[in-house]
Amino acid sequence: MLLCAGLAATLSAQEIRVVQAASGIGLPTDIQNAGDGMNRLFFVQQNGLIRVYRNGAMLPDAFLDIRSKTHGEDERGLLGLAFPPGFTQKQRFYIDYTDLNGDTVIAQYRVSANPDVADASSEIALLHIAQPFANHNGGQVRFGPDGYLYIAMGDGGSGGDPLNNGQSLSTLLGKLLRVDVESEPGKVHIPADNPFVSQAGARPEIWAYGLRNPWRFSFDRATKDLWIADVGQDSYEEVDFQPAASHGGENYGWNRMEGLHCFQARCSMDGLTLPIAEYTHDPECSITGGFMYHGRVSPGLRGIYLYGDYCSGKIWGIERQGANFVSRLLLSSGFLITTFGEDEAGEIYVASQGNGSIYHIVGSAAPRLNAGGVVNSASYAPGLVPGSIATAFAAGVLDDPGVVAGANGLTVTVNGISAPVLGVANVNGQEQVNFQAPYEIAGKTSAPVAITRAGQASASVDVPVASLQPGVYVITHGDYTAVTVARPLQRGEIAILWASGLGAVSNQPPTGGVAPSSALVQANVRVTLGGIPCDVAFAGLGPGLIGVYQVNFRVASNVASGSQQLILAAGNVAAPAAPAIVQ
Repeated sequence: MLLCAGLAATLSAQEIRVVQAASGIGLPTDIQNAGDGMNRLFFVQQNGLIRVYRNGAMLPDAFLDIRSKTHGEDERGLLGLAFPPGFTQKQRFYIDYTDLNGDTVIAQYRVSANPDVADASSEIALLHIAQPFANHNGGQVRFGPDGYLYIAMGDGGSGGDPLNNGQSLSTLLGKLLRVDVESEPGKVHIPADNPFVSQAGARPEIWAYGLRNPWRFSFDRATKDLWIADVGQDSYEEVDFQPAASHGGENYGWNRMEGLHCFQARCSMDGLTLPIAEYTHDPECSITGGFMYHGRVSPGLRGIYLYGDYCSGKIWGIERQGANFVSRLLLSSGFLITTFGEDEAGEIYVASQGNGSIYHIVGSAAPRLNAGGVVNSASYAPGLVPGSIATAFAAGVLDDPGVVAGANGLTVTVNGISAPVLGVANVNGQEQVNFQAPYEIAGKTSAPVAITRAGQASASVDVPVASLQPGVYVITHGDYTAVTVARPLQRGEIAILWASGLGAVSNQPPTGGVAPSSALVQANVRVTLGGIPCDVAFAGLGPGLIGVYQVNFRVASNVASGSQQLILAAGNVAAPAAPAIVQ
């Protein structure tokens, strides 16, 4: 279910605070870092200046001054800045501004001998896009994980998109563009895999369309997913989401739709990619997109996408809970929020046009988890089984990417009982803790779970408890090597299932204790392969292991060759099907 930010605002306390980092920034429109290890922030001013912030102070000289080339008024001016991958060696960068005629210019510049000052005479104009009206210019430029430059273009302005630019593939207005400006510096090339390269009448620069005025998009530095905040017309502001696996071509709906609602009478949603969050006006009016947090200062914020509203100053956070995106209010700042920014360490900043200040956003140091994020470690079904290994998908448990055996300074409590922590991982920004559910929770229908790190405890969440919840980790041969296409199962051989959630055992070890060879599963355990029952020779805890079950079975002689579905069941509960290859 989608939780609208407007509703979520009534459900939340003030979960973050802001600390002023800099002041005296006139009409800030963008905050960028160069990714060159110099730990600078670049503050873009609408009037045509870019200023440098380093070591807690503003440098006296402007990085770039193009005030003679633009008018910073209304929605026009210097709007965006982007540094390419490898900037340290390349020493060139890109900006998005409206020229004296009000048209969009995408230009390349070079840095001078002074790394804190650009060469103002080095401009190479790469794109010139005519703007029919004064508003809705977009203005964000950013390099994607693929090394291409992405450019956000508004629909050209006025109201209601009178020229139908959002839905027309023959114009660059109302689009997200994707171009190659780095393979031959100073020139623009079209990536061969852009979605409309071969479509007659379509502009090949287009990556996605159906946008009204995308005001700040960003790529998740861990997952590479793309988040787009699109300013609405009269009623709804929206957040659009594009997964990293996308090949482009999404139609985000404008001007057929505004948010999740028809803008045109009796509109069709066919072929549209709908927003994952929206909110209504009054007192809100104009969305400002932000970033997914992956910093270290506020581990409890990790995995939350921050965004805000220009008029109300509210800052919300979106997090993924299972298949759902949930948005909630984090802070009512009172700012006129024009942009967010991210430094090299992943810390997030927000700009207020009202007082020309930049603020560092600070959240909780405590880990964060939700009830739906505590699951069977094999099947990922929500819940706990006494004695079996569970996984808590959490934030703030491991700062750096990798996998660490053992507790790594964490404690997990389940119903007030200390649960053995077996490992902690951070993979592509997704953090998790594997722990054994205590045997002592047997007979309960639910149990509170909390994670503590460095004395900081997460909020406790109530997790369902089941007596049986089978799940299959892996299938191996009897010599413990994995079943693969190169080495499939043989009919008649004894193979092994490594599993979770098979329930109570005889000769039960203590919580955290390794299993003896005689800890047998008490439920009736069955295995079918390709629909054919297989004899079970052993079903119990894996000897010498903690919380892992072992099921030895003989591959039936009449199982068909090829890829087959294996089903493990205990009592009247079956695990999700696991694929297996039979010779």
